[in-house]
Amino acid sequence: METIIFHIDVNSAYLSWSAIKRLESGDTVDLRTIPSIVGGDIQKRHGVVLAKSIPAKKYGITTGEPIVNALRKCPSLVLEAPDHQLYHQRSRQLMEYLTSVCPEIEQLSVDECFMDYTPIRNRFLSPESAADVIREQVKERFGFTVNIGISDKKVLSKMASDFQKPDRVHTLYSYEIKEKMWPLPVSCLYMCGKSSVQALLNLGIRTIGELAQTDRNVISSHMKSHGIMLWEYANGIDDSTVSSAPTEAKGIGNSTTLPKDVTDKSEAYKCLLALSDSVATRLREAGQLAGMISVEIKYSSFRTVSHQMVLSAPSNTSQILYQAACRLFDELWDEEPIRLLGIRSAKLVDQSQPTQLSLFDLSLKSDSSSADNLLSASRTGAINESKNSPVHPSREKLAALDQTLDIIRKKYGENAIIRGSLLKDHPQK
Repeated sequence: METIIFHIDVNSAYLSWSAIKRLESGDTVDLRTIPSIVGGDIQKRHGVVLAKSIPAKKYGITTGEPIVNALRKCPSLVLEAPDHQLYHQRSRQLMEYLTSVCPEIEQLSVDECFMDYTPIRNRFLSPESAADVIREQVKERFGFTVNIGISDKKVLSKMASDFQKPDRVHTLYSYEIKEKMWPLPVSCLYMCGKSSVQALLNLGIRTIGELAQTDRNVISSHMKSHGIMLWEYANGIDDSTVSSAPTEAKGIGNSTTLPKDVTDKSEAYKCLLALSDSVATRLREAGQLAGMISVEIKYSSFRTVSHQMVLSAPSNTSQILYQAACRLFDELWDEEPIRLLGIRSAKLVDQSQPTQLSLFDLSLKSDSSSADNLLSASRTGAINESKNSPVHPSREKLAALDQTLDIIRKKYGENAIIRGSLLKDHPQK
């Protein structure tokens, strides 16, 4: 039985939800019908556009651009301050309704999710009729509209929901990609950011079809693993399934919204290091080892991407998690400004259970370098580390180091000992 997947996406979510709140408060003007945006500090008129109305889009206003630029394009633009508490409330109401229709829901962000249509297929004449029912009920119940993309692949359903808006249902089955997707510019391909678009243009690749028909090895040689992923998406290759399990049940994670947008890789690495430390510490406290690590990036445009990898052996060691996170980041980041970074562990196993050694572990054991030098450095109150450090202590010694750090922090406080690369981020006493 063929799996059918829906991607359900709220049209201009922030703006729609803010518009509804204003109408409920007695406002006679619907923000969705005039040039308007949500974003930034409205009083000081700085920040970026988080959402825009269709009339604003006609002025060339784009999500993620500075508000001051948007005002130059449309001086009569109406500005609305974001209300994230409201957005989470509206999101929760929507997801509760969609779950009542079909429990197989995977929430992708505050305003979009995947739904596995397969369990409810006998209740409807067709996937399109089911999507129309959902679309109409959302509009009737909540007052805002959604686009629904339908496909046999998750990535294609996501692409389909981005076709003509608002309040539409579109299909993009695997057999339709040549007709519906290949003529589109590569900038329309899911996960293809500005730097990836430029790299493809440098190769003479302008459309998704041209990317799909280019030799895979050529793309790999220029764009590494991220290029391979784009090539696969262009060809409709995606074996991922809708995962309805709650995120917290699958692992331990942490994320942070950065005080300012980050465009420097070294700054991102520092953030990943702190997050790796936090996640590893929580894993050790829970007596768990992580078999998989994922990294999430939210850009200044509020576009969110993530990538994951299976570890060679389950671990709760800070340095191992950090190295995996940096590798994932390098494969994922397309050099756009970063607003949020997150790390999540998954495939957890009890640390008391025996784990199989890999050849990598055996090579580490033969390394004469030890964690003793790192532990000595820790007594000064700072540890210097690098993703590319030539020192490769064994997993056991790295674990012993983490255990020592845990003891020191529990006894003297979290800031009693910190990593050297993070020192400037902590106030000196």
